[in-house]
Amino acid sequence: MAPSLRVSAAAIAQELQTFGLELEEEEKEALLERMVDLCSMYRLKDDDIVNEWIAFSTTKGLSLTVDNLNLLEHEVLSKKVAKTHQTSAKKTQHSGTLDFSALQDLIDVEAEEENLLDSYTTPAKSSQKRCLSTPENPQSKRVLSVSQSPHILFSPSSFSPSATPSQKYSSRSNRGEVVTSFNMVQGTSWSGRGGQSADVKLFVSAEEPLTKTYKFMFQKLLDIREVLSCKIEELGCALKDHFDIEEFASVSLPAQESVTVLGQIGCDSNGKLNSKSVILEGDQEHSSGMQVPVDLSELKEYSLFPGQVVVMEGINSTGGKLIVSKLYEGVPLPFYKPTAEALEDSGPQMVLVACGPYTTSDSIAYEPLRDLIDIINRDKPDICILLGPFLDAKHEQVETCQLTAPFEEVFKQCLKMIIEGTRNSGSQLVFVPSVRDVHQECVYPQPPFSCYEPLRDDKQRVHFMSDPCTLNINNVVFGVTTTDLLFHMGAEEISSFSGASDRFSRILKHVLTQRSYYPLYPSAEEMNIDYDSFYQYAQMPVTPDIFIVPSELRYFIKDVLGCVCINPGRLTKGQVGGTYGRLLIRCETVCRDDRKNPCISAQVVRI
Repeated sequence: MAPSLRVSAAAIAQELQTFGLELEEEEKEALLERMVDLCSMYRLKDDDIVNEWIAFSTTKGLSLTVDNLNLLEHEVLSKKVAKTHQTSAKKTQHSGTLDFSALQDLIDVEAEEENLLDSYTTPAKSSQKRCLSTPENPQSKRVLSVSQSPHILFSPSSFSPSATPSQKYSSRSNRGEVVTSFNMVQGTSWSGRGGQSADVKLFVSAEEPLTKTYKFMFQKLLDIREVLSCKIEELGCALKDHFDIEEFASVSLPAQESVTVLGQIGCDSNGKLNSKSVILEGDQEHSSGMQVPVDLSELKEYSLFPGQVVVMEGINSTGGKLIVSKLYEGVPLPFYKPTAEALEDSGPQMVLVACGPYTTSDSIAYEPLRDLIDIINRDKPDICILLGPFLDAKHEQVETCQLTAPFEEVFKQCLKMIIEGTRNSGSQLVFVPSVRDVHQECVYPQPPFSCYEPLRDDKQRVHFMSDPCTLNINNVVFGVTTTDLLFHMGAEEISSFSGASDRFSRILKHVLTQRSYYPLYPSAEEMNIDYDSFYQYAQMPVTPDIFIVPSELRYFIKDVLGCVCINPGRLTKGQVGGTYGRLLIRCETVCRDDRKNPCISAQVVRI
């Protein structure tokens, strides 16, 4: 059995002195702390870790540094643990890749064999053999050995007929590479304090947050129309106040003078929006929901998408076409200002953000997720925001029905691995579902995960949130969604600009000024939106300080209208490794008129 004794830094220092290794004072604390962590993670004694280091450093010719200790962990310690697991699995009678039905078949076959042998024995021997087990529920030795193997029951690879690790992922050479940065300052330390002072909670507005499942489907068209009308009316009031507009006119009323109208952008057919097919659907109060074709030829610059609420100024001489001369875009909500009593200096907080899939498309072994858990244990971020999908509906083995256990069971094992695997780090874990999570209700807004109940020791640091959600983390507001907003809106947006224009920034500006986590209407085909719940749970209560928008498109970090927007990419891209994000945040302890974004620095890093 592996040793479970508590290892002290002093004992390790004494062992190092035995080999003549004296540590520099400025590095001593960090080195000994890292070696104690390795002992805790891999169940090593003080002399074991020193012996491992001496053997490794002598072979490689390395000096004792924290980076080289991380190299020791990656190349030696983690591989030894994996080899031990493989060896223990081979010793069992059955491979860990067998499913439950296959195990039951083997048990039934063995029972038949035992009954057949009984028929060839003498009655005395036969009765003597039967009395060794309970007559109502006989068990063979093979059954007992299988039931005692945790590898079969608790490893995600046991649910797949092919648990072979991805060769392309294992052979990657760019792990840990920083691919983009924001506000980088030399000497930035990417390590947290394990969630000691992290406070994670939902940003509660006037409406109740989405915390449980709800009834959906069977929507009435009138109800959807009512939700869209309310959206037009509310944004129209904000635009009217911001631009000092006196009054809105009807979109269908002929006028020889310039008029100002309010409405929602739409397309005159079922095809993709273009500059010649734009229509404006007026509001109920001034236009009774009537539509008018729009002529954009006099506009030098514009960016429009279906569902966008706008105010247009132009001439509609016949009542049949509006020739637009001016376009009023939306205005964002104000940022959250915490009260003076709520302000507290908790120091910089490290936030790690990762988005699924968490395993490569050719394997269900969850290697990238295991690597992410190692990173969490190494860096000890204060908060980890983990976005779905955790079991991707688009995964090859899911689509072809190769998994041998219910989807929910595979997901539970995945969550169990994350929560228990990061327990030593102490990090706060935030889980947000995705419409691509195959076991979860495919509806938007999406309720939080409810099928897994963490242990009592983990409940304080595990948080299940809805998609979308607005979080308050130490007075810093995070807007979070797992929906691929950028891809959906980018496919429908039309624009015209005289100079260069950043497409991502345009789309993100639309999201913030439309004050909705999904302003596109009609939605993408893969989206199943319940509009009653959408109006209640998918609107932004404030403009977030940090907006997390994962996408299949290229990763980025941008400042848009004072909000830091980050696309961390996906942890895996097909058969290869992807990226994750990390941020340093700190809320100011004094109220100031000139707002400063609490994001100190941010990076997107390859797994």
